[in-house]
Amino acid sequence: MKVEIGKEKASRLINCGQVILVTSAYQDKRTITPCAWHMPISKDPALVAVALAKKHFSSQLIQQSKEFVINIPSWQILDKVMLCGSMSGRTCDKFSHAGLTAEKPHKLAVAVPIAESLGTLECGLRESKDAGDHYMFIGEVQYAQADDRFFINDIWDTETAQLIFHVGGKYFFPSQKTSEFKK
Repeated sequence: MKVEIGKEKASRLINCGQVILVTSAYQDKRTITPCAWHMPISKDPALVAVALAKKHFSSQLIQQSKEFVINIPSWQILDKVMLCGSMSGRTCDKFSHAGLTAEKPHKLAVAVPIAESLGTLECGLRESKDAGDHYMFIGEVQYAQADDRFFINDIWDTETAQLIFHVGGKYFFPSQKTSEFKK
């Protein structure tokens, strides 16, 4: 039997998304925001999109600086990811509170990668779209890197990397071994 799902929870039917940490900065302010609503949207040029709540401090910083970093965390730092999602960057330095290390960016001016991430995408803001209670930020990838212990032959070794996936609310699961499809 199928039951009706409220529209406010409908996204959970299609979003079992990988969790990323979006870092943003402007002038002397910086923040980290967990995000499960994101996707690649073009290979040439390399474009990605992230959807962030309008009320989030990160949205303000991205609009001001015109850049952001997508950081890929592992299951081993889920507690730090959750901590970043439980406080506002307006009132505290999430890097310090979560015990995460800011690295110098390769191509960006102010948004910084997180050293504890398995990989990062440094993005220049290409476009910002109004999307209800969120903004969709479209970024052009300026630089990308990944830990070669976990990103092998151009894909994640999902069993070893243990990427974080979000199914809704406070429910998460780690990635498991990838299976190759064979006819």
